[in-house]
Order: sequence, then C-alpha cells, then structure tokens
Amino acid sequence: MEINLDKMTTETRNPDTMELDRMSPLEVVTAMNREDAKVPAAIAPVLPQIANVVEWAIASLEAGGRVFYIGAGTSGRLGVLDAAECPPTFGVAPDRMVGLIAGGDQAFLKAVEGAEDSREMGREDLVKNGLESRDLVIGIAASGRTPYVLGALAYAKEVGCRTAAVSCNAGSEIGKAAGLAVEVVVGPEVLTGSTRLKAGTAQKLVLNMISTASMVGVGKAYQNLMVDVMQTNEKLHRRAEKIVMEATGVDQAAAREKITAAGGSVKTAITMILANCGAEEAAARLEKARGHVREAIQ
Repeated sequence: MEINLDKMTTETRNPDTMELDRMSPLEVVTAMNREDAKVPAAIAPVLPQIANVVEWAIASLEAGGRVFYIGAGTSGRLGVLDAAECPPTFGVAPDRMVGLIAGGDQAFLKAVEGAEDSREMGREDLVKNGLESRDLVIGIAASGRTPYVLGALAYAKEVGCRTAAVSCNAGSEIGKAAGLAVEVVVGPEVLTGSTRLKAGTAQKLVLNMISTASMVGVGKAYQNLMVDVMQTNEKLHRRAEKIVMEATGVDQAAAREKITAAGGSVKTAITMILANCGAEEAAARLEKARGHVREAIQ
C-alpha cells in the first residue's frame, strides 16, 4: 500500500509550534495544553457515530458475543488498556472485551517493528480468537491506514461481524473498510507526527465512551454507581459497601451484612434492600431483568 503522509492531517506540521525546540519547558507544556483543549471539540461532531458503535456493542454483548479492539502501537495499547480495565470496573468476564495489539502481548511494553505492516497478522489474530458473526470488531489507527487493522477488518466482514473504525484522519482507509467510521480530526500534533499526543488522547476518550456506555447499556450500573465492581482488595471492599450505602441509604454495617448474604454481589445486595427480598429472589429478579437493577426492583 502506497503511503501518502501529505494527505494525513496527523502528519502535517503545526504552524503554532514551529519553534518548539527553542521553547522553554513552560512554553512547551502550555502549547501542549492549548492543543489538548481542542480534542473534546473535535469529538463532538462524531458523537452520533460513537453512540451507534455503543448500540452495536450492546447488541453483541447481549447476544453472548464479544467486543474486539484491534490496533498497532499507541492505538493498540489504548485498546488493550480499555479492555483490561473492564473486568475490575464492571465485573465483566475478561473474554467479553478483548484488546489485540500487533505483535502480541509483548508489544504492549516494547514495540515490535514491522508487525503493523502485516494484513495477514491482523486476520490471524482474530482467527486465533475464534471470531464469530455475533462479535463486534473495532479497528483503531490514528493514521487510519494501518495494514494490520485493515486485514482484521476485512476478515471480520468475511465472518459477518459488524465493524467500526476509530481514526484521526478524514476519509481514512480503515473508515472506508469498516461498517461505521468514527473519524476525530484533531489536526497536526505539537511534535509533528507524534500521534500519541492529541490523536492518542482522542482515541482514549472515544474508547472510554464506547466501553462505559456499553457497560451501562448491559446493566453494569445503577444510577451512576458501579454495581458490578469486583472486590479484589480492601479498598474495593470499602467501595462496595459505599456503593450499597449510596444506592439504598443503609449504614455500613447493614451494607456489609447484605453483601455477605448476597455472596459478595453488590448488585444483588442492592436489589435485596430496595425490593425487600432475600438473596435468592433478588438473584432471580436480576436474571429476569437481564442484570438491570432498576428493572429488578420494580
């Protein structure tokens, strides 16, 4: 694939930082802060597309499918990071939100040169994960032309999956290859071509939206509380108690008593209190409500 960097805004020079190498540390960070402030405004026009991706993610998860993030370099790391944070935050199984990076897990800490240039590797990584038609594949690439991602999207379409692409250039190759394009045009970086800066920030914000809104959509929140949080350390035990207290108005002792009776499930404990029922009935209510506390307590 011929690469024309001149057509990518992520690769053009920023006229406001042409003297970057002469700036003081305060001037450099001030320039970066000024540029970073442009990112939310660049995301605003594509919120409908992001919401559409969320709808697809919810549909996949409710059908027993998975959401795959796939990318290379910074984009891949951001996908892996977002996926890895879902299990402890939302109590979702690790294999439901999956992050794949070109070059494998070792590429998260150390760049694997050339991995992103292989379309076949993108395909193979999805094959290894047993991709199914009910899964959603989200390709991530600041440039919008990474071969590894393009190969993955092509294979996902063969399988019959819905596909989306997150990039930072308009009219991107991955956007054209996917069923839905989310193109956040943040403009040239403070340091030319360093897409771990504004482009990386934009991608992180978009992935935050996709994962959080999707988890809310499948019942992982009650009001604005993380009711499926995993209690893996003392801090999280205290957080679980606080969540039950906030949701129901009971004191700490009562919250701990109900959490224990619910087998450690915050969501079940809340339902027990608000629906005035035992753990078994609360669990049945939640199952019928597909995990949504608000429906379970009605």
